[in-house]
Amino acid sequence: VFSTAAQQRSTGDECGPEDPHDEPKHPLSERALEHKAIKLEEQVRDLTERYRKALADSENVRRRTQKFVEDAKLFGIQSFCKDLVEVADILEKTAESAAGEAEPSNPNPTLKKIYEGLSLIEAKLQSVFAKHGLQKMNPVGGKYDPYDHEIVCHVPAEGMQPGTIALVTQDGYKLHGRTIRHALVGVAVESQE
Repeated sequence: VFSTAAQQRSTGDECGPEDPHDEPKHPLSERALEHKAIKLEEQVRDLTERYRKALADSENVRRRTQKFVEDAKLFGIQSFCKDLVEVADILEKTAESAAGEAEPSNPNPTLKKIYEGLSLIEAKLQSVFAKHGLQKMNPVGGKYDPYDHEIVCHVPAEGMQPGTIALVTQDGYKLHGRTIRHALVGVAVESQE
């Protein structure tokens, strides 16, 4: 009899009623389980809300980064354009000077060819500017805008509304809608008598 009981215990067979050691020492009441379930639901809601916020934040960072990259592509040539605009000014003034000298009263054909060549170069330069989003501003007759224009003088308003641009002393330029050089302008004002 002793040997069969020892064999049963060593093989793990249980022949008696349930082992009293398997029952929990402190059984949780139904109320405690409900309380624990409520806490877990709150934690799930909190973690879900945190996840949504983190997801939204990462999407905002992605959009800002994408916008930054797009702006860098568009405006990466801004410094180069500013320098090239100076060359365009010199070319325009030289063409105007050659035009004054190449009048019909002056029979010099070389001067006329120089003027025509300068005009072609200037037209090509402006087309290259337009191709890359660089545009010359033409503000004469428009309203003064401090974001696009810089006032260098005031001009009596003869046939113009006060506050409108009467003359341009230096052309302004925009690169993809962003002002890279302000136009130097004269603004019409009411004459004081």
